[in-house]
Amino acid sequence: MASSPIQRLSVAFFQKLRRLGISLKCKLENSPRLRAWIDPPEELSTPAEKYRKFNEGYFADLHTQERMLADQPRMQFYHEAISRHVKKGDRVIDLGTGTGILAAFASRQGAERVYAVDHSSIIEHAKQLAAENGIENVDFEDVHSSKFYLDEPVDVIVHEQMGDYLFDEAMMTNVCDLRERLLKPGGLILPSQFELFCEPITLHDERRVPYIWELEDVYGFDFSSMERSRPQDVDYYRLVSCDLGVVKHFMTEPAPIMKVDLHHISEARLPLKVKFTRKVTQAGILDGLVVYMKAKVDDDLVLSSSPLDPGRAPHWGYRILRLDQSYAEVGAELEVTLTVEDWSDPDTWEWYCGQWGSE
Repeated sequence: MASSPIQRLSVAFFQKLRRLGISLKCKLENSPRLRAWIDPPEELSTPAEKYRKFNEGYFADLHTQERMLADQPRMQFYHEAISRHVKKGDRVIDLGTGTGILAAFASRQGAERVYAVDHSSIIEHAKQLAAENGIENVDFEDVHSSKFYLDEPVDVIVHEQMGDYLFDEAMMTNVCDLRERLLKPGGLILPSQFELFCEPITLHDERRVPYIWELEDVYGFDFSSMERSRPQDVDYYRLVSCDLGVVKHFMTEPAPIMKVDLHHISEARLPLKVKFTRKVTQAGILDGLVVYMKAKVDDDLVLSSSPLDPGRAPHWGYRILRLDQSYAEVGAELEVTLTVEDWSDPDTWEWYCGQWGSE
């Protein structure tokens, strides 16, 4: 929902009062009109807005936070990135602070002030944890980032807004908004560089689950007529796993279908159709296309969710876009077309893979 300059000033004013420890809870509870002015109801019309509502509950769940904190590649990546690039005296925004661990990293690195922004109730735990761990120069902002304002810009934005499909946690919307409004010219986004992959794969035989109509002989029982009842539910055609034992091999040499740098990119510049052709280098059953991402801070500091990377960050899943099974020989050409209406909404993704030729 759009806000007026006066409303933005009001929100900023009340944010400052919260930082000073002045509670307005009772006043807001007794005044619905004031509550609506300070925190107007959202119109959930876009995928980003719908995700925002989902986010409030999902990231308040302690098990969600446990999985992220127990993800050692993730934690090492962020600790090293912040240690290398947050300098003494920096002003930092931690977007989606969760339990506040990345804000704590920045604080201990010497940041002058860290603004830890989160609109989930997990922020109450973050405040408590900061107090118990002696983190004093962090302002916890209980507000969605789109409604967060400062009097002067910051030096660094730290975020972990990547989803399994890279873009499906509103990364582009949220980070680019903060970049335009609150990041100094020449300021830093950690991480900013990403690669999105969509690779043809063969699954291990024991992990393969064909479409039901592909089961032509199950102890003499034929399911092929079920093809007439193909489900319309988009979720049926997508699988998710974190297991390194599912994908046997990539059928072609992996290459990113898209590279983005959050310092420069905007949502409007993302292509809505990606088409590429690859030569098969490892024969096998073409089971589907696996979607995964890589995030890079420096050449030697990369985070991966690849299904074949033993050092992958395990709390991210990789997504398999299912295909009708076919066999591809070495030398065959695979042509993949991926079209989307909105990269942040995987329900709008459509994919096709055709093949021809072989050695």
